[in-house]
Amino acid sequence: MSRTSDSRRQFIRRSAQVSTAALAAPYVHTSRAAGSISIGFWDHWVPGANQATTDLVKEWGAREKVEVKIDYITSQGNKNLLTIAAEAQAKSGHDILAFPTWQPADQAKLLEPVDDIMKDLIKEHGAVSGTVEYLGKVNGRWLAVPATAGSQIKGPCSRIDLLQQHAGIDIRAMYPAGSAPKADGWNVDTFLKAAQACHKAGVPFGIGFGQTSDSVDTCGAFFQAFGATLIDAKGNLTVRTDPVRQALDYLKRLMEFLPPDVPAWDDASNNKWLVSGKGAMIMNPPSAWAVAKRDAPQIAEQLWTHGFPAGPKGRFAPFLPFFWGIWNFSKNKSASKSLLRHLSTKDAVAKMVTASGGYDLPSFANLTTLPTWAEVGPPKGTLYHYPNPHSHQTLSIAGTPASPKIANQIYTQGLMTKMVVRHAKGENIEKTIDWASRELEGFMRV
Repeated sequence: MSRTSDSRRQFIRRSAQVSTAALAAPYVHTSRAAGSISIGFWDHWVPGANQATTDLVKEWGAREKVEVKIDYITSQGNKNLLTIAAEAQAKSGHDILAFPTWQPADQAKLLEPVDDIMKDLIKEHGAVSGTVEYLGKVNGRWLAVPATAGSQIKGPCSRIDLLQQHAGIDIRAMYPAGSAPKADGWNVDTFLKAAQACHKAGVPFGIGFGQTSDSVDTCGAFFQAFGATLIDAKGNLTVRTDPVRQALDYLKRLMEFLPPDVPAWDDASNNKWLVSGKGAMIMNPPSAWAVAKRDAPQIAEQLWTHGFPAGPKGRFAPFLPFFWGIWNFSKNKSASKSLLRHLSTKDAVAKMVTASGGYDLPSFANLTTLPTWAEVGPPKGTLYHYPNPHSHQTLSIAGTPASPKIANQIYTQGLMTKMVVRHAKGENIEKTIDWASRELEGFMRV
């Protein structure tokens, strides 16, 4: 395997030019190899996480006598999306690719159905969430297998000490390690009061309202907590409704207690805010905690990952699954399906979860209680509630229930965060809704 920066840059450059070649050197090569496949995995943020995937592929290749070529493709600069687009246009490239959230639906015409795999995995590991089905199943057919590597929930990660001291909230009592949440009182009103108290104490919540993923995910979960949707599943505009007005008014009030520059935050801003010690809470997967554990252990010892506050219509948590898909122009679909089955076994999933320090999430209900989340620390149990083991909240994604084609545009354009910022800056709520309605009508015409 070659993982030098030069080879990766070469791969991306050639892919952007609609290359038909796979560039990585083989992981497994035997004289008895029963064919070959090439794979493009997501290049993981967590150091060492790629190695677990590499080892699993190597193990499978040796057993099946299949020659395997692999690339790890970064999502920085959307290079993974460029690769997907290039291979889709060329109808040539890897056999298997890692597809981010919206991509299976976007590439539906070019993906090999995997109903046979999913039927067996659901039978073995339990059901998947409605969000996974919404993103990975098109016209009644599964087009990709939910990947463990890269899948994440972006829930609250709070400072135990600061919430207790300034807001009077014992977050570990609400979300005790090893047992079900006791969080009936953890709702949007409690959340707002806590944000106000921490702001007054000089340690505000660090919640972005920019146009990148972290901000959009958080905003989308708040909208859903109020039952606020912009377009329904039938394609009808639903932006001119009281739940949308309620969500906008609530988030306008919340923004008063956040850092003044949150409309300009990107996906790194909230991590830096927490690790620097400036704030009492962010919305993020465990990557910020992992960095704190390395760079600011005194802060990491005070961090607790837990559930989203409930709103009038329920408790929703932003979930971004990755998928593994097989191109329908793959030259070795049989081997590709075999590998995806291997990567989806309980043992394989457990290895990926462990290697990522608990960051990666399997999508199947029976795989949310692996020991890693209960054991990692400090503090021990800090990630116990991260995978939603008690189905305490609904896993969701911003833009639903609109069709994935339209929801993708709502998401990538950051429409909801733009609405909140416009209203928070003083724009009349009806004017904000009028603007959003025009934007949505444009999305529907595309």
